[in-house]
Amino acid sequence: MDNIAGTKSSLTWAVHISVVLLVALWLFPTLGLFVSSFRTADQISSSGWWNAMFPTEQTVQLRAGGRDAATQEGDLFVVEGNLLEDDEESPGTGVTLSRYGVSSRDVSAYAVGETAEFGDGEKLTLNADGSYRYESPEEPGRRGQRVFVTAEVPPDFTLANYDQVLFSGNSTDSMAKAFFNTLTVTVPATIIPIVIAAFAAYALAWMEFPGRALLIACVVGLLVVPLQLALIPLLKLHLGIGIGKGYLGTWLAHTGFGLPLAIYLLRNYMVGLPRDIIENAKVDGATDFQIFTKIILPLSFPALASFAIFQFLWTWNDLLVAKVFLIDATGETTVMTNQITELLGTRGGNWEILATAAFVSIAVPLAVFFAMQRYLVRGLLAGSVK
Repeated sequence: MDNIAGTKSSLTWAVHISVVLLVALWLFPTLGLFVSSFRTADQISSSGWWNAMFPTEQTVQLRAGGRDAATQEGDLFVVEGNLLEDDEESPGTGVTLSRYGVSSRDVSAYAVGETAEFGDGEKLTLNADGSYRYESPEEPGRRGQRVFVTAEVPPDFTLANYDQVLFSGNSTDSMAKAFFNTLTVTVPATIIPIVIAAFAAYALAWMEFPGRALLIACVVGLLVVPLQLALIPLLKLHLGIGIGKGYLGTWLAHTGFGLPLAIYLLRNYMVGLPRDIIENAKVDGATDFQIFTKIILPLSFPALASFAIFQFLWTWNDLLVAKVFLIDATGETTVMTNQITELLGTRGGNWEILATAAFVSIAVPLAVFFAMQRYLVRGLLAGSVK
């Protein structure tokens, strides 16, 4: 009975578990990137994104007032103030202090409220609200005594990262110019191969001419040609004809690399369409162009959308072709993948900027995928079932 058509396989549970694992592997990093893009640098360095909704414990180095803030009381120099209000590196006033220290060897040597005695008669008392009293028999230095404070910081989310990445005038951090450059590359590089491949696929599917089988075999063979193999010869050709340093060369490169898959996918779909519809149209006097535009294209929309998803995602996330064909020292044609690569070199410690820039980069592909994913499976299965 297990082999009867229509019965469920005994391995259905394994398929379900595999699907759940694949979804989790894709979802968790994306969610983590999204949460991290709204966090500050201190919070990212002190706890993982899964703790974003809970208070975090941070240890920061602050400084008490220096020589200019000191007053003399008898034989002692006294400095009073509030670390949470006076120091620019403070985590804020809405935090809870737990312990502190005056040496990097032991940053939590004293509980809040205790008096630390160190040096030659130096004393420091730190309270829970950040107020302190520092006493020294000698005049303090210009920068003041450093204090390591352990504080419990409440969750904090900010839009400053997006403001810096999208709207700042700093060309090093801003992704706005790179965003529009990427659109300039991606949209034509998606439309051009679809238009060309649609005509070619119709010809290979429904038009009789000598060498058609050989052309189909060539298209299948081109699917396995490595992209890296053709980059340098193609770049030399583009430089020789004067289109190797701009958008046109990049569009043509993406078109050439995307056409084999596009033609193969669309041809498999079109050849599976009902022959009666096309023959009836020819009997009624329709030309091949009319059949293609009025019958084939509307019926082939799932396959067109499927390839559009692949081409858009591949072009948007491409770095190699952009590095080779968009040769621009001024950064006017820098795409988002290249901009993020430069951020890794210049802002490697600013994880909040990198997380925001990366999520901005994947936001558009995610929107395109979810908007058109219902056509993806139908297009991938094109021609597989007769």
